[in-house]
Amino acid sequence: MPARTPQTPETTAAPETTAAADTTAPPESNAPTSTDPPAGAGSTVSGLLAACHPLPAAAVTLFSAALTAAAGRGLPGAAVTVGAVAAGQLSVGWCNDRADLRRDLATGRRDKPLVAGTVSAAAVTRAAALALLLCVPLSLAAGLLAGAVHLVGVAAAWAYNLRLKGTAASWAPYALAFGLLPAFVTLGLPGAPWPPPWLTAAAALLGAGAHFANVLPDIEDDLATGVVGLPQRLGVRRSAALAALLVLGSTTALVAGPPGRVTAYGWGLLAATAAALLLAARRPTGRLPFLTTMGVAAADVVLLLVELRPS
Repeated sequence: MPARTPQTPETTAAPETTAAADTTAPPESNAPTSTDPPAGAGSTVSGLLAACHPLPAAAVTLFSAALTAAAGRGLPGAAVTVGAVAAGQLSVGWCNDRADLRRDLATGRRDKPLVAGTVSAAAVTRAAALALLLCVPLSLAAGLLAGAVHLVGVAAAWAYNLRLKGTAASWAPYALAFGLLPAFVTLGLPGAPWPPPWLTAAAALLGAGAHFANVLPDIEDDLATGVVGLPQRLGVRRSAALAALLVLGSTTALVAGPPGRVTAYGWGLLAATAAALLLAARRPTGRLPFLTTMGVAAADVVLLLVELRPS
C-alpha cells in the first residue's frame, strides 16, 4: 500500500515521480549525494531498512495480519497473505525513496538514507525490484483473483510514487490500495467471498485520510520542488481538517456498518477517535496528525478482531 516514512514517514498512504530520478546534488560543494559510498554492508542494510518507510510498512502489514486472523485464515494462507503484503510494502517504500531522491537532495533531507549516503541509489533500486518480483508469486499463491486484487493495489502505490503524487488525484492510489486490502484477505477464503461493503469503505477512507495526514509536514518542501498533489493544493489547514474527517468516517463505518447493535467499545472508540483527531487538527504542521491516524488504525484493528471473528 502507498506509504511515506514519518519525518521525526505510509501508509500505506507513501505511493513519488520517476524511478529514473536525477541523482545530482545541489550546487553546494559539501552537499550529500546518493553516490557517496556506504560505509559497509552493515550500513547498507541499515540504510535499506530506513529507506523502506518502516512505520507505514509495518502498520499495513500488521493490519493485514489482523484481518487474516479475524477472517479465520489458516496458518499457511495467513503466512502467504502477510508475506505478500510485506513484500509489496517494501517495494513501495523503496520505490518512494528512490523516486524522491532529486527532490530530497534539493530540500536537504538529511534524514533520508539516500541523501545521507548510507545506502546507494542502485542498492535501493535493486531492493525495490526484488521485493516487487517476490510480491507477485506470493500474491498469486493466495489465489488468482485474490492475488490479482492485491497486485492492483501495489500497482496503484507505484503509480503514486512515479506519477500521481503531483496531481489532484494523489489521494486515489491510497484509497484504492487500502480499499482492496480486505478483499485480498477474504478472496483467499473458501468460496472466495468479497468483504462486506462497510469494511471496504472503512479501509478506503482510512487510506485517503492517511495520505492527507502524512503529507502535512512536507507541504512547503513539496511545493518548493513542484509537487502539487491535492493536499498541497488545499493547503495545510484544509488538508488537516479533511484528514480528520476521512479517518473519522473510517471509524464510523467500522462501528456502524456491521449488523447488530453497536458495542460499548464501538461507541467509546468513536468518541475517542473524534477527540484525538480534533486535538491533532490543532497542530497540523507536525507529525501528530499522522501518528494519531496510526493510533486510530490500531484501535480499529481491535474492533475488527471482534466484528469479523468467525462465529
